[in-house]
Amino acid sequence: MIPKAELCQIIESGFLPLSCTCTANAGGALMIKIFDPVSGRVELQLNGVSTSGFTSIRSISNFIGELRTEMKAGRRAFAGSLY
Repeated sequence: MIPKAELCQIIESGFLPLSCTCTANAGGALMIKIFDPVSGRVELQLNGVSTSGFTSIRSISNFIGELRTEMKAGRRAFAGSLY
């Protein structure tokens, strides 16, 4: 298992140019918050993310890719609803 501090560091670096904070709660689950560093607008916040599936760098990378895809899909859906 990857140590939580290292896991958070990898996750936080995966969303540039956005900012990301990753913290572990008392139960060991992660809270991940992705936001615009200039405006402070929160793009995505996840609470209670289990770390049991993060067994390799590849699994962490896949997770980051999935979140990026969800964020892009959400933005398009929101922008589309304006027109």
